[in-house]
Amino acid sequence: MAAITAAMVKELRERTGLGMMECKKALVEAGGDVDAAIEELRKSSGLKAAKKAGRTAAEGVSLVKVNSEHTRALILEVNSETDFVARDDNFLNFAREVLEVAFNNDETDVAKLMAGELESKREALVQKIGENITVRRLVRVEGAVVDGYVHNTNKIASVVALTGGSAELARDVAMHVAAVNPRVGKAENMPAEEVEKEREIIRAQPDMEGKPAEIVEKMTTGRINKFLKENSLWDQPFVKNPDQTVGALIKAEGADLAGFVRLEVGEGIEREEVDFAAEVAAAAGTGKS
Repeated sequence: MAAITAAMVKELRERTGLGMMECKKALVEAGGDVDAAIEELRKSSGLKAAKKAGRTAAEGVSLVKVNSEHTRALILEVNSETDFVARDDNFLNFAREVLEVAFNNDETDVAKLMAGELESKREALVQKIGENITVRRLVRVEGAVVDGYVHNTNKIASVVALTGGSAELARDVAMHVAAVNPRVGKAENMPAEEVEKEREIIRAQPDMEGKPAEIVEKMTTGRINKFLKENSLWDQPFVKNPDQTVGALIKAEGADLAGFVRLEVGEGIEREEVDFAAEVAAAAGTGKS
């Protein structure tokens, strides 16, 4: 009998969504053959057709929950494979339950959160809808005044913390964050390596060629300042009133920006490029000409 390796268990888990022990048991009974284990699981437990290895869960929802005092918020991303499932009530109810449990337990460690009953519910949902589902990110935000915003598609969620002002102001700024996607809160928060990278790009632009060094430096400084304003929340024109910057809006209420978080579904996930024509041809046994 072939030795059951961790890699084999991982593959079976990814393709079925079942728990580690169940997958290991199935592999032992199948002599280490992953495909045979899947066949037996389909017969014994009603497992739906397993997914291809490497199937990416890059759709889903981002959600926010804020406490009644508006001093603490939790922002969550749960992923599915398709947008169709992301809009399914069963999936949405699961995501909301995960957020509720995490919020009530003040838990941001996904592994700890999913160690018990929630993992069983996730596995059952995977079997019911036939797609991989993953709880990807949980971020806590705390401050004197905190509020959040979820875009009506549930694809983008944001939370803003202020040193003062009102929950309504924090929510307005969070809406701006969701819409505009600033990279940093204030210009001074931009990492030095990012500024230097941008400086190198500017200096290499065609209109810099042949100019005296002092002119290049002056033009570079101007464009760096523009880059910082465009990418810093504080200096961006407020989406609801472009004549006013976000910083001016916040200062008008005697507040300051303490921080923000923005989660967009699937950001940073390398999505699998699918050649549907090739898949159809392969299924038909014709190949591609």
